[in-house]
Amino acid sequence: MRKHIRLLAFILLASLCALPAQGQQSHVDIDWAPQKNTGNLVPLAANLISPEVNDDHTVTFRLRAPQATDVRLTGNILGRLTRERSLPFSKDADGLWTLTIGPLAPNIYLYHFVVDGVNTTDPNNTFAGQANMPPFSMVWVHGDGPAFYDAKPVPHGDIVTHYYHSPVTGGERYMLVYTPPGYDPAKAYPVLYLMGGSGDLPETWTMHGQINFIMDNLLAEGKMKPMIVAIPNNQLAHRMDPRHAELSFSLTDREFMEAIVPFVESRYKVIRSPEGRAIAGLSMGGRHAQYVGLRHLDVFGSIGLLSAALPIKDTPVLLTPKTVNDSLDYFFVGAGPFETFPGVRHQVLHEQLDSLGVRHEYYVGGPGAHDLQTWRHLMHERFLPNLFKDPQ
Repeated sequence: MRKHIRLLAFILLASLCALPAQGQQSHVDIDWAPQKNTGNLVPLAANLISPEVNDDHTVTFRLRAPQATDVRLTGNILGRLTRERSLPFSKDADGLWTLTIGPLAPNIYLYHFVVDGVNTTDPNNTFAGQANMPPFSMVWVHGDGPAFYDAKPVPHGDIVTHYYHSPVTGGERYMLVYTPPGYDPAKAYPVLYLMGGSGDLPETWTMHGQINFIMDNLLAEGKMKPMIVAIPNNQLAHRMDPRHAELSFSLTDREFMEAIVPFVESRYKVIRSPEGRAIAGLSMGGRHAQYVGLRHLDVFGSIGLLSAALPIKDTPVLLTPKTVNDSLDYFFVGAGPFETFPGVRHQVLHEQLDSLGVRHEYYVGGPGAHDLQTWRHLMHERFLPNLFKDPQ
């Protein structure tokens, strides 16, 4: 009998040892603490662990570069840690550069290494984003559990990539479309058209903004209305074109009216009235939303500006209580506290709207400046919960 017990214990121990150790950036699950060192395993094709996020909220960065003479850290991860634009690493005798910073408040941060004056990604970090060049690296500073933007064990919506031909650009384009958990194709849903900022692609909102997980979590908590979210590419002119500002707004307006809205409404059962359509965006995408939304008050019933504002003189409609208040169900202007000061665009727009008697919500909050820390917060705390609300 004892032999059988010992044999069973050995088999159980062997099976446990055979389980894969999910260490640094394993990409096995959608992890809320993907850069916590749980198995002391380097990421695939990496040569060391970087970044390493500790439970005390400090973060250690490493780079093996024996020939380099100067390595520094920069990016929004520095935040309020220092007034310096970059921090220096220390180099050991083997050419290993190391820097530990923090503690940091739990959040998702962006950073670059600066190696002998050249901005680059962290070559050992598998989480990176595109749009501006060079691509940036991402670090999750975890708390005691999943945050509001993390994947939780709740029902999840779907994200579909749609390709379409644009009569505006004459080429093939794409958009991402989120449908909520339990999506019923026979039911008419409201639609939020959501845009990124200057140089962003639609994946900014999903890969870095975590918008699908934010919505899954809010829906599971009963804090928002089920809705479809269409995330188009609002890059309609080369960002480095000297006429970008001149071209961008009119082309975005045409793309929405001639391609994006017709495509969504041909593929999905949606509410085809202003009460069921919202348009929003961050930074440049917010200015696009303001321009397109106010230009088509017969199409969009809600507008969201995240860290964005066009001057009143550039608004394509005369802003009066009659033209706006009677047309919009929800007009949101939001920003982060560390990008808000007297004379900044969104503050000026808010003051002008107040003086004109135009109804809107103005909200400044969150932990960030002009970055996704702010935009995730604005979407979670204010815009999504207040969007498509039933009339009181």
